[in-house]
Amino acid sequence: MKQIPYGISSYKTIRQKNAYYVDKTHYIPQIESAGDFLFLIRPRRFGKSSLLSMLECYYDIARAEEFEALFAKTYIHAHPTPEKNAHLILKFDFSQVNPEIDKVESSFSAHIRSCLFFFGKKYRSLLDDDYFEMIETYQEVHSKLEFALNYIGYKGHKVYVLIDEYDNFTNTILTTAGQSHYQKLTHGTGFFRFFFSVLKGGTSQVDAGIARLLITGVSPVTMDDVTSGFNIGLNISLYPNFNEILGLNEQDVMTILKYYQEQGCTLPYLNETLALMKMWYGNYLFARTASNHLFNTDMVLYFLKNVMAYEAIPDEMVDPNIKVDYSKLRHLVVLDRRLNGNFSRLKAIIETGQINAEIAISFPVEDLIKPNNFISLLYYFGLLTYRSEEELIIPNRTVKKLMYSYLRDGYEEVDVFSIDLWQFANFVRNMAYIGEWKPVFEFLAQEVEKQTSIRDYLSGEKVIQTFLLAYLNVTDYYITRTEEEMGKGFVDLYLEPFFAKYEKVKYGYLIELKYIKRGDFTQELLQEKIEDAKNQLQQYATDSRVIEGNRGVNLRLIMLIFNGWELVHLEEVT
Repeated sequence: MKQIPYGISSYKTIRQKNAYYVDKTHYIPQIESAGDFLFLIRPRRFGKSSLLSMLECYYDIARAEEFEALFAKTYIHAHPTPEKNAHLILKFDFSQVNPEIDKVESSFSAHIRSCLFFFGKKYRSLLDDDYFEMIETYQEVHSKLEFALNYIGYKGHKVYVLIDEYDNFTNTILTTAGQSHYQKLTHGTGFFRFFFSVLKGGTSQVDAGIARLLITGVSPVTMDDVTSGFNIGLNISLYPNFNEILGLNEQDVMTILKYYQEQGCTLPYLNETLALMKMWYGNYLFARTASNHLFNTDMVLYFLKNVMAYEAIPDEMVDPNIKVDYSKLRHLVVLDRRLNGNFSRLKAIIETGQINAEIAISFPVEDLIKPNNFISLLYYFGLLTYRSEEELIIPNRTVKKLMYSYLRDGYEEVDVFSIDLWQFANFVRNMAYIGEWKPVFEFLAQEVEKQTSIRDYLSGEKVIQTFLLAYLNVTDYYITRTEEEMGKGFVDLYLEPFFAKYEKVKYGYLIELKYIKRGDFTQELLQEKIEDAKNQLQQYATDSRVIEGNRGVNLRLIMLIFNGWELVHLEEVT
């Protein structure tokens, strides 16, 4: 049985270990046709490193004898291009650079030195002695790189430069140290900006050392800062024909599921498993006019590896590595311990579930505060995706949970609102298993009463709905649904038991929120809201999807009525 290649990014290792591989080699001719110097942005954990590793194996002149072993039964094996095994490969991986401010430049230099050293070792037979004599005379790594590229161009060799995670350490610096430190690296005389100047020189000379260049990352911001918009090549990130270059489409995932089921693994209901994975890991589109939605590669492999190991749905549906990666994005909404305008935009997106925007192809870091650029960055990070040519939506439940955590973390980081999440999670557990629902909402109401700063952020039914969702999603007992059409109406909150993971949950909930402005409260208006809530809840409860989704467990109908930020009435409708 083929190994699940979770955590393996080396194409050679995947092939040597006979791990499961979804063939992406048919993109090699498309990449060649697109241009010589390319830039590709995709969210974290989508397979960028594996793609570069595959290209390295295909183009490397030193691996010509390995072609049969590495590419047998792939598309490119039957359809090789003239450039097969025709390049010297110079590869950098900037995730290996230490992002600590006082170490980043020396770490960067050490990485470049190391890459150039092993480049020389690997291609010793193609380089004359004077190459090694001369390169040792240069002390600065930028000078070493410039000399190497000039020499190789002079010798008539073709170099393919591959840069993996080009913005890894700069994003970390922006997050942890701030914009001023980031700009020292990427503007003016910053060493990272100068590095890209050397690369540009290596592409533009008559005897250019660089024949091809492919750079991958998670955002266009750093590239705009160091090259004024990647003016040395083409950004193919939004091209429809490259929508599926990374990630897995629905047919890919079903084929994988069928394979492991045939191998005897416990995956009895493939359609249900596929639907579950799509809810949590799918629904990405990387071009407005593309048609095939994609799954995050890492998330699919994480899920499968855990299902195989435990013969059950994972206790944690979201890969902890994804959480760590995306925790770095908190700087987008919190700046100098103040919630900036991006926090409000993020909150508005969560409240409505969608937004209309044009994706910007590039922009510098100082323009990040502009609304359209912030929305574009959410798209590049995979937190938003296309639903139509103009409409962007939150792709799946994993991303929703991440966004809810941004809201919670944002409130906590600026001392607006903070609660004991462990205690609150126990309240939600009791809500799910023994039907004690009041403590959940009473606890939040009491904390809002005590922590007065949060009140400025709680105005309007939608805002309160989002606030509740941010905390109800601390656990996975429920699939939380909002504004879904049910019983000829739109339910505010439907807590559908997550039976695939928690088979013994005994209670589901339909929750209707009503909101009265602070200055408008009267007893008559309150009674009117109570009656409206009762009628609506009873109507929602008759919907066939609610009845089917709860599988016979106790369905409780709850009304919550707020006067401004204050919870003034909570009641179960029988």
